[in-house]
Amino acid sequence: MSDPADDAPDPTEDAPDPTAENAPAARDEVDADTDAGRHEYDPDADHAFPDERLNEVLARLESDEEVVTYLEAQNVNPVARKGYNDHGSKHVEIVRDRALRLYDLLKSGGVEFNGARQQGLDEADEPVIVALAATLHDIGHVVHRHDHPYYSIPLAADLLDDLLPSFYDVADQVRVKAEVLHAILCHHTEEQPLTLEAGVVRIADGLDMERGRSRVPYEEGGRGINTVSSQAIERVSLREGDETPVQVVIRMNNAAGVYQVDSLLKAKIDGSLLEDRIRTVAINTHSDGKDGNGSIVDRIEL
Repeated sequence: MSDPADDAPDPTEDAPDPTAENAPAARDEVDADTDAGRHEYDPDADHAFPDERLNEVLARLESDEEVVTYLEAQNVNPVARKGYNDHGSKHVEIVRDRALRLYDLLKSGGVEFNGARQQGLDEADEPVIVALAATLHDIGHVVHRHDHPYYSIPLAADLLDDLLPSFYDVADQVRVKAEVLHAILCHHTEEQPLTLEAGVVRIADGLDMERGRSRVPYEEGGRGINTVSSQAIERVSLREGDETPVQVVIRMNNAAGVYQVDSLLKAKIDGSLLEDRIRTVAINTHSDGKDGNGSIVDRIEL
């Protein structure tokens, strides 16, 4: 079963023209959006959660030959054989970094996570669950693109059986493994997350949408709404919100990007258990149509 957020339909009609409201503060919001890099996780930075165990697990993941090879091999079916966008190691890096950034902002905002807690695990295990699930969520692609979330489960289970004994006793290995597998399964929009850890991974998967992330189908001649809309997304940033713990700011250069945000990212946020804790703002900068030098900034809340 394909994931609507990954394989959205490719309609022949153009994306709907959003009736965006020009907000006076929109230009200021764009200019102030300096925290818009990759949000690469820094193990030496201060975080709103205990990070020592996470840092140890990440170091192990980066040096594990089998994991590294899976992340490379999982890109062959979607990219080389299906002509889809990247689902390999770069995608995993982006998803994991943004998952940890999202988790950090939620923790800073006082959000209490339930996955590790309900298993009797420590708070320090929450980011471990998030990071492991983000790393292994797409390895099922080595079997097939179609239904890949379900193939990811047994493959990830085998890898976790090798990884977790270095950090946990048998009982906690089982509990961490259970939570990681749940989060992996629920990155698929047709499955319902039951934990906030799973919701974070699900949303982070949808945040890998910046311009160029659909470059393979675009170069092969793709001109459908998926490709055009993804080319319109210039950058995605996660920051502390005014009314919610997290604000997602998406900068576009074409209104077609609204399709990417509304149809794909929204599908990830809906049902994530985090809908009320995240606010998404799309900012579209386009020519004023006069001399080509001016620009208009539309601010669209989704």
